Amino acid sequence: MEVLIKNALVSVFDKTGLDSIIKALHQLGVVMYSTGGTADLIEGMDIPVHRVENLTGYPSILDGRVKTLHPKVFGGILAKREEGHLSELTQYEIPQFDLVVVDLYPFEKTLLETNEEGAIIEKIDIGGISLIRAAAKNHQYVVVIPSQQDYATLLSILTEQKGSSSLVQRKLFAARAFEVSSHYDAAIYTYFSRNAENPALKISLPEGMPIRYGENPHQHAVFYGDMNEMFEFISGKELSYNNLVDVDAAVALMREFKYDRPTFAIIKHTNACGVATRDSALNAWHAALAADPVSAFGGIFITNATVDVDTAKEVDGLFYEILIAKEFTPEALKLLSEKKKRIILKLKHYGHAVQSFKSILNGMVSQDIDLNTEGEVNLSVVTTEKPTPGQIKDLLFANICAKHLKSNTIVLVHDLQMIGMGCGQTSRVDACHQAIDKARRFGFETAGSVMASDAFFPFPDCVEIAHNAGITAVIQPGGSIKDQLSVDYCNEHQMAMVQTGVRHFRH
Repeated sequence: MEVLIKNALVSVFDKTGLDSIIKALHQLGVVMYSTGGTADLIEGMDIPVHRVENLTGYPSILDGRVKTLHPKVFGGILAKREEGHLSELTQYEIPQFDLVVVDLYPFEKTLLETNEEGAIIEKIDIGGISLIRAAAKNHQYVVVIPSQQDYATLLSILTEQKGSSSLVQRKLFAARAFEVSSHYDAAIYTYFSRNAENPALKISLPEGMPIRYGENPHQHAVFYGDMNEMFEFISGKELSYNNLVDVDAAVALMREFKYDRPTFAIIKHTNACGVATRDSALNAWHAALAADPVSAFGGIFITNATVDVDTAKEVDGLFYEILIAKEFTPEALKLLSEKKKRIILKLKHYGHAVQSFKSILNGMVSQDIDLNTEGEVNLSVVTTEKPTPGQIKDLLFANICAKHLKSNTIVLVHDLQMIGMGCGQTSRVDACHQAIDKARRFGFETAGSVMASDAFFPFPDCVEIAHNAGITAVIQPGGSIKDQLSVDYCNEHQMAMVQTGVRHFRH
């Protein structure tokens, strides 16, 4: 069923872009009703407008909290175009509204700008949300425009279709209206429930971006989020599901080093196979790559440093999926962009998320993101042998690497370079052997290195293996009822051990 727009209610908080809508409505001879600042804008354009207070007989009251909440407004929106309803509109002198253009007070924006509760509460929209819901409910007869994002579509109806809309279009607008209103309500609920013990989970994300496929070609996948808010997409092909998961792991790891000296990390299947900190991006790249040049092939590369042309030349010599950096020199970007399929991302920031979600069984689990990073003040020396200042730096570096590798994991570090790692093992002993074997396989001497474990040692077997490999210091969370067995072994063999008191499992 086609509906021609004859009467419109227009009342918005943000007037940006509204003038083009008003002009198009005026050219079609649409009668407009409005409130406050929106009515002032229309009058300022020398276009006639009926003020809502003249329709209702009531001014805007209670500091603007009540403007449109009146039967003469909602009756004109909710009325069916049937004899009974139409006769009541005539009886009470209520106009039929065929179009409702509104937006909502900027509640989420206000949350970002202030912690003052009074200001936040005032940005909970009542009239606007009610108008949106009413118009969406009566979409059989009414077009609802709930956001500036929908102005372009409305303009095409006004200009190309001369103000006539189809039922299919109005249903799509109604769906969009409920998307806007449900997201708004979710944000308000989240604000009020932030101190609740077990709040209900309300997740509202922007429209999804289809991905070519999921982890495997037979799996459908969609990304819900705004990549442009975190990254500037410089060049390359479309990101895949696996790319996105790896990028998330890469950014989470590099967040730990964002204030450090130049650091490079190489990620493969969400695990770091190379991490190093040096005095330049180029040297950090070489040190990270040396840890496992085989796994680095086709990996995700990330650095906290500016990628200059010399570093770009070296990185570009190896096939990779994605390169991420905070900055690139113009010469480096020109070189890197020559290979059209390789993805180059400029990182704007490291993200704001504080919770993670995962679907399991017939539901979901939510947890705080592991943002805990231990410093020297968090270390408890539990052995007679004290770690040297250099060992402490390496131990803290190794602890960060272990935090971002799949459990069970063991990490070996020497001079701020991860030289070996074992991860995703069902046995911590296997992870220990894997880390040592891998280091030696790529030409590293394990003697003099330090070792990190993501969880405690229930037996002294791992520290014995470490000692036999020449490892001199160990960092682990502690917490086993048999902690002393590992401590005693270290004391007997002049090894240093520190405990953090914090476990970093990653499943």
